[in-house]
Amino acid sequence: MDDGPRAGGGLRLRRRDAPATAGPPRTGPPTTGSAAPQQLHRGMTLIATISLFIGTRDAWTRAMTSHPPVAGIISVCYAGILVAGVLTLTTRTRRALTRVDAGVLVLAVALVLCGYWLNHAGTDEGVLTAQAANQILHGHPVYGQPWPWLFDSSSVGITKTMSGGADYTYGYPPLTALLAAPVHAVVHSTAAATLVTTGALLAGAVLLWLLLPAPWRSAATAVCLGFGFLPGYAYSGYPAVLALVLLVPVVVRWPETGAGGRLGLPGVLQALCLGAACATQQLAWFLAPFLLLGLYAVRRGDLGPRLALGVVARYTGTAALTWAAINAYFAAEDFSTWLHGLLLPITQKAILHGQGLMGISYYFTSGSRHLDYYSYGSLLLLFGLLAATLLFVRRLGPAITVLPWLSFYLATRSQDGYFLMMTPLWLAAAATVPAAALASAWQPRIPHLTARPARAVLAAGLLAPAVVCVTIAAAGPPPLRMSVTADIVERSGHRDITQLVTRVVNTTATRLTPHFASRLGQGASDWWTASGGPESLAPHASATYVVKPPGGLRRVPGGSHPHFYLIAVTGTPMTITTARIPTS
Repeated sequence: MDDGPRAGGGLRLRRRDAPATAGPPRTGPPTTGSAAPQQLHRGMTLIATISLFIGTRDAWTRAMTSHPPVAGIISVCYAGILVAGVLTLTTRTRRALTRVDAGVLVLAVALVLCGYWLNHAGTDEGVLTAQAANQILHGHPVYGQPWPWLFDSSSVGITKTMSGGADYTYGYPPLTALLAAPVHAVVHSTAAATLVTTGALLAGAVLLWLLLPAPWRSAATAVCLGFGFLPGYAYSGYPAVLALVLLVPVVVRWPETGAGGRLGLPGVLQALCLGAACATQQLAWFLAPFLLLGLYAVRRGDLGPRLALGVVARYTGTAALTWAAINAYFAAEDFSTWLHGLLLPITQKAILHGQGLMGISYYFTSGSRHLDYYSYGSLLLLFGLLAATLLFVRRLGPAITVLPWLSFYLATRSQDGYFLMMTPLWLAAAATVPAAALASAWQPRIPHLTARPARAVLAAGLLAPAVVCVTIAAAGPPPLRMSVTADIVERSGHRDITQLVTRVVNTTATRLTPHFASRLGQGASDWWTASGGPESLAPHASATYVVKPPGGLRRVPGGSHPHFYLIAVTGTPMTITTARIPTS
């Protein structure tokens, strides 16, 4: 019988012991660098590459008008982005893809530098930091000094307070200003502060890139530089950017800190960075207790309570001494003023702003007489989350870098910057702190709470006080009853408000001092001038105020705008009342 292939078929059988393909024999498994990259790695690199497009067109458009050479660099970066996209999907080895990761990081750095060249004037935080640096250079006090002339420009925002004023002082720990001081000696402008924060962001992005496992590195590029929001804060001069960078080495693989009962050089450096971060911006204060609790639980699971306490005490002491050393000069100069400056963002009672639950009273109802309960709820939620972390650290430990910011969602200042400026730390935890790293962490044993439903009830009980406070704040009625009549003049095709006649009734049993502003959309205007009524309104009293806009005129929004309001706020207690301004 013929042993050849059958008609219509091309299949040949081969012996089981024959090689599958021709070529040199394989001598062993491929090395790590020559192995094929993981799809996760390709995906991270591709996302980072795509993220570089965000905001690049706007930067190129501005550069073509004012700085054509910068536009040329951005155009070259476009080509680099396209090439990186091709290489991401076609490289065959991990080593090659890691090189693509490095190229994407270089492209991101170049685009951030172009963005800084086009926009480095800074906002209120950068302006204040630059002025503080100038004060340090000349040996003048930093804290408690009002600098109202810094806010004459319309491009510089200002933080208004519920007492009818505004904050013109420096309200951050001093490290960013200290670092900006020598720069300010050369660059006599706000760019001294924005250069420090932008340089810190670039250094932090590179540091995080180096510290993360290879498949995650491009995610660091995307989160720190690619999506555009963090570079925007750096261009504005936010001290929180520097705090973020200092927290990166603290958070990466934090359960390994103090392993074996010794901090060692890495642990000491991490403690130094934590103390420096707390001496840079107050957001670091909220992360520190969660981190210390988690560290104690992990080390106690390994070493027992006595050695764990010793490790955490040395770590905390090193961080505290670092913080104290940076603040020592300013505290010695005027302790009470320095302390007031550091606590200012917490105690200043700034006007409502943000995307959190306070929006119920600010945007969706007529106001509330219990705004202080949002602050109480925020603080209680922070304590509740700390307690939950201690009790359930094996479950919540990987989320320690996210948990502190939940409390800001309940605060009267709940703007998105409080959440997103620390997002690189979320990435650092996701990449380097798996749940297995906390599997043996110590958790206190509470009798009769071993079942899952009982633990859920306990967790809900820890958060319940915060929920109650927020409910009181959101459900509280407005303290004033206002009826508004507008005096409108028409000139040159425009309609302008010259004054509002406002009948106000205090419906509470508390004396209130109202301050008036208009609101169109989400932001409040500068304060309007009130006359004709008393400075403070007695309980259950009524009065008529003539309220005039800043500059004497307020343009009526085009069309029949249903979201044009007059707001009346008070600082003690914190309240808000909203009434629509009639424009027809």
